[in-house]
Amino acid sequence: MKITDGIEMLSLEYQVSGQKIVLNPTLLWNEEAAILVDTGMPGALHNISDAIKSTGLSFGRLKNVILTHQDLDHIGNLPDLINESKGTIRVSAHKLDQPYIEGRLPLIKTDAKRMRKEFLASLPEQARALYYNPPVSKVDETIEDGEELPYCGGIRVIHTPGHTPGHLCLYVKQSKVLIARDALVCSEGTLRGPIEQTTLDMEMAYRSLDKLLDLEIDTIICYYGGVCSANAKDQLHNLIRAHANT
Repeated sequence: MKITDGIEMLSLEYQVSGQKIVLNPTLLWNEEAAILVDTGMPGALHNISDAIKSTGLSFGRLKNVILTHQDLDHIGNLPDLINESKGTIRVSAHKLDQPYIEGRLPLIKTDAKRMRKEFLASLPEQARALYYNPPVSKVDETIEDGEELPYCGGIRVIHTPGHTPGHLCLYVKQSKVLIARDALVCSEGTLRGPIEQTTLDMEMAYRSLDKLLDLEIDTIICYYGGVCSANAKDQLHNLIRAHANT
């Protein structure tokens, strides 16, 4: 789905426990390079490649992958993307999630050694194998809160911990687009707060949203639920205000 010139929201569909879920990585590009923000669950390399080509770009234009955090549904296709590029893609992430992405520490939420044996036994074999052997990739550079990346007219990095320690949002200044990842969820155009079941620290996650209030936002892209463009900034303000009053 085209958001604006140089920004495309990808939609990757999966069947999980008999239910369809849709994940929304984001592709950004200009004349020099293309950047993919998050990669979905494993097994979607061809879907990502086809989505890139559908914009008129070649896969070879993809120069950088930004991982907004360590979760399996964000890092899943990274090793395949790197292999497909013959190692030319550079990977960026926050330093607090770096050791998990690189496999030096087990993923916080899907560490098989910390899960109940009954739960693991109930999983399909493919999912169980993924928990025991998650994708691992080197992070080439760490990016920090307030940093401005020199792509697409400037992309501001916003550290929004809570969902994970190193969770990031990205703000595309030129287009006034906020890539919120799992800090926010969109449900049929309505903005909602982070999902409690998958957020490590809900209070910290809501405090992190305060960092977004000073941004000029026209559109918010959520990993779950896709695009929120109807009064997006007002919705964000109302959401934060409502939580503060609970």
